[in-house]
Amino acid sequence: MGQIQKAIEEKLLAAMPEARCHVENQSHLHAGHAGHDGSGESHFHLVIHWEGFMAMNRLGRERHVHQILAQELPHIHALSMKLSF
Repeated sequence: MGQIQKAIEEKLLAAMPEARCHVENQSHLHAGHAGHDGSGESHFHLVIHWEGFMAMNRLGRERHVHQILAQELPHIHALSMKLSF
């Protein structure tokens, strides 16, 4: 597990301790895209199940995750999310 993936997991669980989180590094699937060799930490997919999302609409859930990961986002090329409650 790389540093960015570890930071993402730690920050999500610190901000939402009751959440079930899965962070998948999908960078290897994008080898050759825009000069990426697939070996780094550029593409991530998040699956988060958290009851706290119940009070938020889809955009609110995504904004919440983006706020938590504000320091990591400049280092990530793509972030996809499946957020449920």
